[in-house]
Amino acid sequence: MNDFNDIIDKLSDSLLNFLPNVIKAVAILVIGLIAIKFLRWLMKRIMNRNPDSDPTLIKFAMNILTWGLRVILIVMVVGALGIETSAFVAVLGAAGLAIGLSLQGSLSNFAGGVLIILFKPFRVGDYIEAQGEGGTVVEIQILYTQLITPTNQVIYIPNGALSNGNITNYSKEPIRKADLTIGVAYGSDIKQVKNILARVIEMDENILKEPAPVIRVRELADSAVNFQIFAWATNETYWQMLSDFKENAKIELDKEGIEIPFPQRDLNVKYLPEKKS
Repeated sequence: MNDFNDIIDKLSDSLLNFLPNVIKAVAILVIGLIAIKFLRWLMKRIMNRNPDSDPTLIKFAMNILTWGLRVILIVMVVGALGIETSAFVAVLGAAGLAIGLSLQGSLSNFAGGVLIILFKPFRVGDYIEAQGEGGTVVEIQILYTQLITPTNQVIYIPNGALSNGNITNYSKEPIRKADLTIGVAYGSDIKQVKNILARVIEMDENILKEPAPVIRVRELADSAVNFQIFAWATNETYWQMLSDFKENAKIELDKEGIEIPFPQRDLNVKYLPEKKS
């Protein structure tokens, strides 16, 4: 019984001696979390003061800062508990190496995210096509880039694949060129068709005057004379321009009696005379 009481007394003394370290560690943890939150707010405010600041870069830098400060805070809390920090840092480094080897793909995605932020092939709000997917960039995270498709689907593409693959950025330039094809019947007057298409371009406010639109014969196809139209529009009005041009071209060609051919196939039925028995 005396041995048990001695163990309880020693345990109580150890807890009492360790209690100040626990209180100190908790205080450091609470103050550290508040300090991290304040530093995030301060850094964000400073970076937002620059009108040329990239929102993507700001968010990425904030994430890196947060995780770096959290690692430092963990080391400080462990030190406050009385644990040798040098040994803890060595263990943390070894664990980091092991984790790094097992998560090579994630590290590749992280490096890809850094490259995207540095070289800026696209930004938040750009419409891009990459890795067989297309959509508007919503967010560039540390490991993944988030897109939202025109049909309101969310796609996550790893940054490693993005940084190493082909990217088509439709929003990089303020204006876009449409390559349109309109086919008419072979019996149509070429000059008349050109005048009609020029009138359709003139009446469309979304088609830019500069660069000047182009109308020319593209090819003499199997069943139609195909005209090629180059028309420019801003990114905001591009899709509406495409729809309006096709609709107005059909209306105006119909008014002038110009036929727009469609695939046809003639079927000849041959009746063989019945054989007499």
